[in-house]
Amino acid sequence: MRVALFATCFNDTLFPGTPRAVVTILERLGHSVEFPTAQACCGQMHFNTGYQREAIPMVRRFADVFAGYEAVVAPSGSCAGMIRDYHHRVAERADDPGLLSAVEGYSGRVHELSEFLVDVAGVIDVGAHFPHRVTYHPTCHSLRMLRVGDKPLQLLGAVGGIELVDLPAAEECCGFGGTFALKNSAVSMAMAMDKLDNVVATGATYLCASDNSCLMHVGGALSRHGRPVKPIHLAEILAATQLNPFDPNGSS
Repeated sequence: MRVALFATCFNDTLFPGTPRAVVTILERLGHSVEFPTAQACCGQMHFNTGYQREAIPMVRRFADVFAGYEAVVAPSGSCAGMIRDYHHRVAERADDPGLLSAVEGYSGRVHELSEFLVDVAGVIDVGAHFPHRVTYHPTCHSLRMLRVGDKPLQLLGAVGGIELVDLPAAEECCGFGGTFALKNSAVSMAMAMDKLDNVVATGATYLCASDNSCLMHVGGALSRHGRPVKPIHLAEILAATQLNPFDPNGSS
């Protein structure tokens, strides 16, 4: 299958180890992965803050860059949700039938990583090995927009050596919410502290999620309060093997 990686601008700028981990997983499973270098932002930040017309050029670029691929995989439920649920609204504002047709054509081919692995590739055991105590936070967009359900937990459950523990009140928001964390910082941090308390209560060494934005938010709170729990993206656990273990001090 000809697969394109949509790294997302957040990962490309701050967490490049995550998209590299996605490539490792997909190539291990025999897929040919391409990284279109002309890719850019999905437009979510603009759309969510009221600049929806300003997002039109980004939707046009996405339509042009990812045309022709059988699947587009993104290590972000947030960005995948934006593309699948809101690109058509941006296209409608553009009053361009051609753009709307293009969006309708690609929206069903864009997948968050766990969706692609379980639903498209039909794989749960990706050959990973991660001998650590891990708890999983389901991010809001993956949970409520994409409705990935327990797919990430299925994948984690098949990882060799892992000790997977339930997170209390797992479905509660961590408080990030993009610009919400900036505009409503006090509320955002209060929500982060609730999440922190629940994470620490698990006794986990690692907090896993499928969006680095949420991991950055909660991970920052954990670090500031001296809690020895490391944030880690789902892709980085799934990329780890006995021969190539994840290095928390490395480039990831």
